[in-house]
Amino acid sequence: RLERQKTHISLSVLDDLAEDFEDVDFAEGGVEDDEGWETEDEGGDEQMESSRDDSELTFSKHTGSVFCVNLDPVSNCLAVTGGEDDKAFVWKVNDGTLLLECTGHKDSVTCSSFSYDSLLVASGDLSGLIKVWKVETKEEIWSFEVGDLEWMEWHPCAHVLVCGTADGNVWMWKIPSGECKTYQGPGCQTTTGKILPDGKRAIVGYEDGTVRIWDLKQGSPLHIIKGLDGHQGALTCVACNKDGSLILTGSVDCRAKLISTVSGKVCFSSSASAEEDSESNSVEVCGILLPLIAVAYLDGTLAIFDLPTQTLRHKCQHEAGIVHLQWEDNSCLVYTCSLDGSIRIWDARTGNLVMDYLGHTAEILDFALSKDAAIAVTASGDQKAKVFCLQRPDR
Repeated sequence: RLERQKTHISLSVLDDLAEDFEDVDFAEGGVEDDEGWETEDEGGDEQMESSRDDSELTFSKHTGSVFCVNLDPVSNCLAVTGGEDDKAFVWKVNDGTLLLECTGHKDSVTCSSFSYDSLLVASGDLSGLIKVWKVETKEEIWSFEVGDLEWMEWHPCAHVLVCGTADGNVWMWKIPSGECKTYQGPGCQTTTGKILPDGKRAIVGYEDGTVRIWDLKQGSPLHIIKGLDGHQGALTCVACNKDGSLILTGSVDCRAKLISTVSGKVCFSSSASAEEDSESNSVEVCGILLPLIAVAYLDGTLAIFDLPTQTLRHKCQHEAGIVHLQWEDNSCLVYTCSLDGSIRIWDARTGNLVMDYLGHTAEILDFALSKDAAIAVTASGDQKAKVFCLQRPDR
């Protein structure tokens, strides 16, 4: 979907929001109204000119595009990156020291992440080969091969790994025993998924626009959102609020939907304007920090919605598609990265650009933000990962 051309999009909000938010705490986010490893750039076939490099460190061990990055959740001192070279690397963000090289993959590594306690790291490639490694001993402790891999995620409080595949199945394993459960979809590809914070439910989106809320223990769907309530195209992303009571979904149909995980009811929907060509645009990533939600598009638009007033609050703009975003905890700031090679920090109250960071000579494909929002680690098509110290004016 990254090949589609940029287009402008306008959004409108449905009127039937109020009753669905009677028990929602809109104060969740606290938002008020008003040295080492640096080498010469080798890059890919299409290089951007970058007169600035704001990064503190460049990790250059990959020999192909770097597709994914994740920070260890305990200390935020380690990063794992996966790339087109069929490898994943675990390295220190302070000096670039390589700790673990995850080899043996058959295709590009597109998923890589640490377990909740940072003891294990998983890497998954496009062919469906998944490997799990013990970080401390650098030992591969488990591997399994499924169909073409679409997404992968660790359980929030257990050594349990969940993934979705192109055949529509969702797999869940205990690591390292390999005890397995599968959850069958509606006969089409699963395109995105997320385990809710309670660890008991998972949200899975499918190519046909269906959203399913799964009970992981029972192995059955609690809610199926489809038809007019669902999306009219493949899902691209899903996010949730802190307690998992609400999920936000995005799709190639250029719409975002907010859904109650308790009732399964759609309680907010954005809608593409009839004048715009949604065929060349899509929602790429979304995020919730109540009372605001952020929706980012392939055309580079970041839309900030205010839920209590049911209004589109701001539109912010990158020069190319936004591929990832993240809210800072208990803050009005939202962080984005883009195919234009930049990281940007936005004030969601004003819509103003707070800071931007450059340094890559190709598109940024993923980024990870530390818990204190002091550093960001990026993955790029220029075959490099970079560490940025985020020195905002308010610090």
